Amino acid sequence: MFTRSAVFEGTIHPGKEDAFFAIVENELLPIWKRMPNAQAVRVMRTVEPDAGAPSIVMVQEVDYPSREAIAEALASPVRSEGRAATDRLAEFFDGRFYHFVYERMAPR
Repeated sequence: MFTRSAVFEGTIHPGKEDAFFAIVENELLPIWKRMPNAQAVRVMRTVEPDAGAPSIVMVQEVDYPSREAIAEALASPVRSEGRAATDRLAEFFDGRFYHFVYERMAPR
């Protein structure tokens, strides 16, 4: 099993938290769930970082059965829909987002 994760590092504009997470919940989450081969989707909102930790406001994870399945998802038109909705977050967010692909090691 492989997980592709998006890390949203930065800050949400003061007073815009509800608008930011409304886009995530109402627009992005349904799109992420429609990604080809997606087996599970998780979105985590930071509530208590360690002192000195980077400013991570959210992490998204999508599980896929293989690296080939991830490549297929990334090439799909559904990804373009997600990218357009993610771009709208920029109205409320100063920062960046980046991705990691993980291979699950435990449990097997």
